[in-house]
Amino acid sequence: MANPVDLVEVWRGDLLECVHQGHAVVCDDTGQVVAAWGDPETVTYPRSSCKMIQALPLLESGAGAHLTPEQLALACASHNGAAIHTDRVKAWLDDLGLTDDAFRCGPQMPADRDARNGLIRADQRPCQVHNNCSGKHAGFLTLTKHLKAGSDYELIDHPVQQACKAAFEEVTEENSPVFGIDGCSAPNHACTVHGLARAMAFFATAGDRSDRRSDAAQKLTSAMMRYPELVAGETRACTELMRAMDGKAAIKTGAEGVFIAIIPEKRLGIALKITDGATRASEAVIAALLVKYGVLDAGHPAAQARMNPPIKNRRAIETGFMRPAAILGL
Repeated sequence: MANPVDLVEVWRGDLLECVHQGHAVVCDDTGQVVAAWGDPETVTYPRSSCKMIQALPLLESGAGAHLTPEQLALACASHNGAAIHTDRVKAWLDDLGLTDDAFRCGPQMPADRDARNGLIRADQRPCQVHNNCSGKHAGFLTLTKHLKAGSDYELIDHPVQQACKAAFEEVTEENSPVFGIDGCSAPNHACTVHGLARAMAFFATAGDRSDRRSDAAQKLTSAMMRYPELVAGETRACTELMRAMDGKAAIKTGAEGVFIAIIPEKRLGIALKITDGATRASEAVIAALLVKYGVLDAGHPAAQARMNPPIKNRRAIETGFMRPAAILGL
């Protein structure tokens, strides 16, 4: 990745011990770059940060017309596998007349402690419904049923994935140069950081328009902001920061240091990529940019926990701290 810049500093005592580099882009309502750090044309996989784009065909097709805002939030989620997530996804499967076997995302041990410990105590293995992407895949199954398409909905040439690719390329305004297979087995299409931010600006301004895609984008954004606990879960950055902003922005993390933000009231879209893939760095930068653009209080505990967390040793002695780099202008 060409020309990344220092975005996050990690200090121990008086020594700068670690620096996380990356790229970040802010786009306005026309899709133009209004601020950038690093190289906006860096190509990356958005990973789970683009789930709201993957959910567009679900609503545009009419397949999801009956879905609740909670289900739409789950379609955009990388959830913890807590009961509030899995109970809803199971009910969604029941509505489709399907079982866990219909999923193609694979089983995953829940990140939620209570759910994980419950499985261990019962000597049970996790199911695919526990997968953090099961809400997205329930959306895929809903679209598959609507299209009367084959069961292997995760394959690149399946109508569901072709619809997702078309939506992705249209809202990023780029021809994706390559795709990879994500952790949940669905294709993930690469784009530039600028393209991803441009797509998020499309979502941020969806309320200005009345076409079918914009209506879908507005509903998905609203669902994420209304149900932050379904988008991720307790202790997670997406959930805690969206709660702290109280409906001012929708945000979504992706694996390997990707994060996006949709800010309707500012008509802005944000995308960032940390080159070493560090989650602590992507969370620090997205929090800093949300503060910079006036939708997150810098003093809120959720913001402080990401931007300026103390570093403590095994005896709880504070040994250092982390902070956004000065280049971000806070």
